[in-house]
Amino acid sequence: MIEVICDFLTARGVHQGTAALLARSSLTVLALLLSIVANFVAKHFILKGLTYIILRTETTWDDILLERKVFDKLSHLAPAVVLYTMLPLALEGYDRLIAFAVNSIFIYMLIIGILVINSFLNAVLDIYRTLAIAKEVPIKSFIQIVKVAIYCIVGIFIISIVFGKTPLYFFSGLGALTAVLLLIFKDAILGFVAGIQLAANKMVAHGDWIEMPKYGADGDVLEVALTTVKVQNWDKTITTIPTYALISESFKNWRGMQQSGGRRIKRSVYIDINTVTFCTDEMIERFSKIRYIADYMEKKKKELAEHNTAQGLDDAPPTSKRQLTNVGTFRAYVISYLKNHPMVNQDMTFLIRQLAPGEHGLPIEIYVFCKDKVWAHYEAIQSDIFDHILAVVPEFDLKVFQSPAGTDFKEFSHKRSA
Repeated sequence: MIEVICDFLTARGVHQGTAALLARSSLTVLALLLSIVANFVAKHFILKGLTYIILRTETTWDDILLERKVFDKLSHLAPAVVLYTMLPLALEGYDRLIAFAVNSIFIYMLIIGILVINSFLNAVLDIYRTLAIAKEVPIKSFIQIVKVAIYCIVGIFIISIVFGKTPLYFFSGLGALTAVLLLIFKDAILGFVAGIQLAANKMVAHGDWIEMPKYGADGDVLEVALTTVKVQNWDKTITTIPTYALISESFKNWRGMQQSGGRRIKRSVYIDINTVTFCTDEMIERFSKIRYIADYMEKKKKELAEHNTAQGLDDAPPTSKRQLTNVGTFRAYVISYLKNHPMVNQDMTFLIRQLAPGEHGLPIEIYVFCKDKVWAHYEAIQSDIFDHILAVVPEFDLKVFQSPAGTDFKEFSHKRSA
């Protein structure tokens, strides 16, 4: 090409040296102009046309590729390709200058390639997160390890270009640095292995509620990355946990509760043992008027009368007969009340039991499941249930136990002095 231009200029009386300089300068300027034109066409015609088409398609994955600017970064290769092709022609005869220009452009193309692949992998991750399986099997750690591998490979290629060595020379040198590389990438390797185990066993995923007291984590998982897992606690702080810690140590995942039909309510009401007694006729008559246990009281009165008659205990002392107790009747009331509660899941474990009495009184434990699993709603429903239960305790001639306070001792001293 240069010879053709030189011959053309020489034939018109231009000095041969000047003709060669003008030929090289013309080709260099032409290469630069063509690269500018290529950049303009790529960005203002091809990229805009592609954007126009993508925005009018029904699929979403191409929109994600557009948002991640995959095509925008890819367009930067257009001027580089033109210069990579044209400059060797313009600089023909200057081997060192050609080598420097070509190597520089090639390094630029490798860097652009890294940016394109990085954006593409980010888009792949975003597309994957739109799938249902993403909630169970996170792949961010795998994407990150692929990025690290690509960065290392491209980095070796760039170094090989700068030093004029074959890439195999540097790859072979990595074997001798295995121990150093293992030390440098220890967290990445441990995180990668942990990520495989977490994904394979579906142990934790984005959106799971986990508890890990050692790290002060109690909240939703924001992301499972190569080396860290980010948890947003309920106070909106962020806790970062090493990924491998989820494999080597224990943690609680509330996913099972979130996927079930309810959230557990497990709390006890402590009854003062001194108030536990047999039901008198007056108490039975009063309890029979309570809505939730009216049928229960009629059934029990009939059952106990038949039993005592069959055993010949009609005229026996009260302690020898089968009798109702106020605490037993209270427990029956709680069962009936919760059976009729619209927010208690009747298909899951339903247990109202009496635990062993202790220094804090007689525990009546409520073990049921709330239908609404949203934390704020769950707490409100649980509070309403126990507001009612605590308020109804005195109706059964019972008292809730609590440790004596200063006002209790003061009242006791006043009574004694009176």
